[in-house]
Amino acid sequence: MLRRASTAAAAIVMAAALAGCGVQVPTDPNGTLNRIQGGVLRAGASVDAGLVDVDDSAVSGPLPDLVNAFADRFDADVEWTVGSEESLVTALENGSLDIVVGGITAETPWADRAGVTRGYRNIPGAGGREIVLLVPLGENRLLSELELVLDEELSP
Repeated sequence: MLRRASTAAAAIVMAAALAGCGVQVPTDPNGTLNRIQGGVLRAGASVDAGLVDVDDSAVSGPLPDLVNAFADRFDADVEWTVGSEESLVTALENGSLDIVVGGITAETPWADRAGVTRGYRNIPGAGGREIVLLVPLGENRLLSELELVLDEELSP
């Protein structure tokens, strides 16, 4: 009992100390959200009919619309890269992309290489699949803010 109380007290002291230092929770160790604010959101798109379409260099569809809504929230321009899921996840890992969209489902094999949003079933064109979006692993503030926008955009 005393040990549990000591642990709780230590956690409160640590939280207060971090708050006093201006540390935000969740955080982005690489500062992704801060970098895109008023700048450029580097997005990757994997073609999936009905969700992500590419015509010449124009990327469109329900998932790009959600990415654009997210970028608008942070006054960012979207710069698109089109490729396979594997090449886009590799670009997330090496820091050249901030977000990846496509027909990626909640059962994604990329979960150990990327941050994964909650699954969303109500995205137009998904055909009932539970779709997720990917961000760089560990960029938890970016992931949290993205999910807030997705929740707002996809609420009935």
